[in-house]
Amino acid sequence: MGTQESNGQTGTTGRRALLGAAVLGAGGAVLGMAGPARAVGAPHTDGGLKSLPVPTVIGHRGASGYRPEHTFGSYQLALDLGADIVEAGDLVPTRDGHLVCRHEPEIGGTTNVADHPEFADRKTTKVLDGVSITGWFTEDFTLAELKTLRAIERIAANRPHNTLYNGRWEIPTFEEVLKWQDEQTRKRGKQVWIYPETKHPTYFRKLGLGIEERVAKLLHKYGKDRRNSPVILQSFEPTSIQRLNKLVDNPLVVLLSSASSRPWDFVEAGDPRTVADLITPKGLREIAGYAQGIGPTLDLIIPKDAGGNLTTPTTLVADAHKRGLILHPYTMRNENPFLPANFRKGTDADAYGDAFGAFRTYFATGIDGVFTDNPDTGVLAREDYVNS
Repeated sequence: MGTQESNGQTGTTGRRALLGAAVLGAGGAVLGMAGPARAVGAPHTDGGLKSLPVPTVIGHRGASGYRPEHTFGSYQLALDLGADIVEAGDLVPTRDGHLVCRHEPEIGGTTNVADHPEFADRKTTKVLDGVSITGWFTEDFTLAELKTLRAIERIAANRPHNTLYNGRWEIPTFEEVLKWQDEQTRKRGKQVWIYPETKHPTYFRKLGLGIEERVAKLLHKYGKDRRNSPVILQSFEPTSIQRLNKLVDNPLVVLLSSASSRPWDFVEAGDPRTVADLITPKGLREIAGYAQGIGPTLDLIIPKDAGGNLTTPTTLVADAHKRGLILHPYTMRNENPFLPANFRKGTDADAYGDAFGAFRTYFATGIDGVFTDNPDTGVLAREDYVNS
């Protein structure tokens, strides 16, 4: 994936009801925990977070294990493979204020911009959240210019098969995603969910390109800014979620990186807290005041030892549930380099390891869902877990 703000008593009460329904299943069992709660695979039908199966399978940037990420090809395939939610997308602005879906504002690694001589002079070096990065950035392009580019595979060394699709799809806008969501909901006869993220919001706000207001405006335009709307919003910057909490009533999730890291908005504001502080009972209680869930890295659920093997689960799942928060950790991938060492098979960088074993181990901690590049694997793993 500042100061605490709230929406006032009315908004808080509504959100409490929502998160209570999300965390509690049939008979009041905590979703994802061992025992009777495993049977809670069938969703409720009255909308909102509680309508989602648990554990929820979230297509990370679509089905990015099989198609270049953040393309309609990837999003579409995620639905075809059974994802309950599609992470569409990571939102970054253009120079003329449109929101587009890219993993990062730097697009040299995810588009064919380097093949466009007319944009050669746009290559530059910028400092993004304290890191110097050289490339091409969405905020230096108009939407019309970005639409002349095509998406490519970001991690070709691990996914050479995905390069077959390089150049096939353009960069989607968030508005196009909202229209696509409605279209797919009609075609499939079931509600399609999306899970967009505000990317580097402090960085873009300094450029006069505030993301949250643009997100809220589009959600309002399409009637998707309510607490039961099928759009979950997420960010690594807690103040971005606090800002969204005042603009919309959607379910909100705070993303959490490694325990020693600091959210960039904290760095900018001089807030000394780290993620380790945010996952204490006090930190989780504060998050529960303006969000419905957290999206921790999987290492915060089960740490790894020096050899990359899984160790003993932390208390984060229980601690978060105790405060009414759902947990959607990230990211499960099938390839060896991305799996814990004790679930790898061989040494090939693009070979699959024992992904089912890894899914089973994480599901057993009681998480409410997981982001995965391979939604079909996640769906089968959930089926195995629920029926075990």
